[in-house]
Amino acid sequence: MSVEQARRVLTVEAEGIYAVRDALGEEFEHAVDLIVDCPSRLVITGIGKSGLVGQKISATLNSTGTSSFFLHPVEAMHGDLGMVSPTDVVLALSYSGETTELNGLMASLKERNVPIIAMTGGAHSTLARYAAVTLNVAVPQEACPLGLAPTTSTTATLAMGDALAVALLKRNQFRAEDFRRNHPGGSLGERLKVAVSEVMLQGNEIPQVRKGSTMEHIIAELNAKNIGAVLVVADSGQLSGIVTDGDIRRLLLTGTAIENCQVERVMTPQPVTITPELMAADALSLMQSKEITILAVVDGEDKLIGILHLHDLLGKGEFRFLI
Repeated sequence: MSVEQARRVLTVEAEGIYAVRDALGEEFEHAVDLIVDCPSRLVITGIGKSGLVGQKISATLNSTGTSSFFLHPVEAMHGDLGMVSPTDVVLALSYSGETTELNGLMASLKERNVPIIAMTGGAHSTLARYAAVTLNVAVPQEACPLGLAPTTSTTATLAMGDALAVALLKRNQFRAEDFRRNHPGGSLGERLKVAVSEVMLQGNEIPQVRKGSTMEHIIAELNAKNIGAVLVVADSGQLSGIVTDGDIRRLLLTGTAIENCQVERVMTPQPVTITPELMAADALSLMQSKEITILAVVDGEDKLIGILHLHDLLGKGEFRFLI
């Protein structure tokens, strides 16, 4: 019974995020432009559950290159408003858009000509009327069966904050090295300081086949090494190509009989490579720019000496996301 309830909650919250995604439009671009063009800082504010979500959004933005801080609306109205300058941009969170304490702060900010971005489910609310840009986070229903506790709405607001952080990361060309500089004391920061040779798989751990190998051999190697790809090497040891599990799935969809199909039929030649002396941070940047999760490691003669998976950089079981 409890498992079924949990599944219902997760389904309702997923549907809420899809609804917010489908409603996304030009206003998101305007919000990104406003923040990128801001000469100082992004001030995030909200109260109650929205305030807690705002604090998390602020932390994510700071770690990914967008300077921000959280301002409690009640404290702001009792002196902390002096922390906000006319060159700042304010991101205000309230699902209803009718939170009295928050809208009192919005009136004061409006008088100071501070640009406001609203993140709200009330597209025609008081908060939305104060805002230069409104990001709509309206969801079909809360996961709470009473429809009272903020559940789906806070999840959707948090997801919108993540979307904003990633869009800003891309716009600002924020790199893995920058992330590492912002996390000098973290496990990920330490992991990215080492050379590729220290984190790559090598020897018998490398999933590899010779040119001319059959699909049966490739699939066996995929299953044995279980990292989603097999590297193809020539008899001389030089790297010739790569076969991913996605390549095999696409081949099967063509209806091709794979029994006697050789690796050259399905492999991608000249895969992206890296050399062992480069830093793990360089490998992560390369993966991000090429939108891949696996790198072949080669020496100066293009001979295969290792393979690097995204999990080897981030630490299996330790990290799932960069932000």
